[in-house]
Amino acid sequence: MPLWHDKSGAWHEILPGVRRRILAHAPSSMMVLYRIEPGRLFPLHTHPHAQFGTVLEGGGRFRVGDQTWSIGPGDGYYVPPEVPHELRTDPDHPTVILDVFAPQRDDFLPETVPPDEG
Repeated sequence: MPLWHDKSGAWHEILPGVRRRILAHAPSSMMVLYRIEPGRLFPLHTHPHAQFGTVLEGGGRFRVGDQTWSIGPGDGYYVPPEVPHELRTDPDHPTVILDVFAPQRDDFLPETVPPDEG
């Protein structure tokens, strides 16, 4: 059973002020942690994966399809495959989000690091 520890080499800046770390992955799913600076835009995009997530800290305005919500700590969400979505984070506070993609994001695999144990 693989185990990944937090380390600086596991973090990648994917947009200005947006960093992510692949926490764990297998062909069926991938867990990703995001640390986002205040007032950042994670631009409108789609992907063929289902996306489940929760806000751990901060929040912002989350647009999914034709709906927009204010999200904050403890809120959970689901984004169906191929549905356009974007996030504009709170202008005053950093945001931390945990996402799970199913199946795993093969386009994120170059950012993964080998397991530390297992």
